[in-house]
Amino acid sequence: MQAGLKLDIRGKIKNVKLLRYIELKSGYADNGPAWIGYVTPSKSGRTLYFNGDALSKFKGQGRGPWGGNYGGYKGEYWVSGVKKDGEDRHCAGSGKVLVEAAALSEYFETIGAKSLDTSRCEVTHSIAPTDIKRLHSLANATLEERQRHLFGGSLPPPAFTR
Repeated sequence: MQAGLKLDIRGKIKNVKLLRYIELKSGYADNGPAWIGYVTPSKSGRTLYFNGDALSKFKGQGRGPWGGNYGGYKGEYWVSGVKKDGEDRHCAGSGKVLVEAAALSEYFETIGAKSLDTSRCEVTHSIAPTDIKRLHSLANATLEERQRHLFGGSLPPPAFTR
């Protein structure tokens, strides 16, 4: 069984939340928006649900073109456990890391701190809830159904080709 997943008394997987560092890599070097917050893993653990998106792990040790290890509908991400020294950003990266307000106490416990280093982090209440059932049905929909959903009821114009 996937580490971190818990079973209820009937042997069913409980709704588990794991504390993770998440950084958007698409379109950025090492300075994309970054969060420390709770993700919800799928039953297999290969998909993480976070901030309204479903992040699927790339196969094996694979990395995407931007260096991420997960891909979602909103882009490519780097997802890892939270570092105990609080230095989650890549050494070449910049920008503040947003820490989910609901995760503060577990984050402090993990890094052994009593307060937030405001030079590197700030608290956020803006992490969107994730509708896992909607994302699951979207993942199992046809390409046309996905495009219709993602582009608000109408399909995008075809790409220009020569």
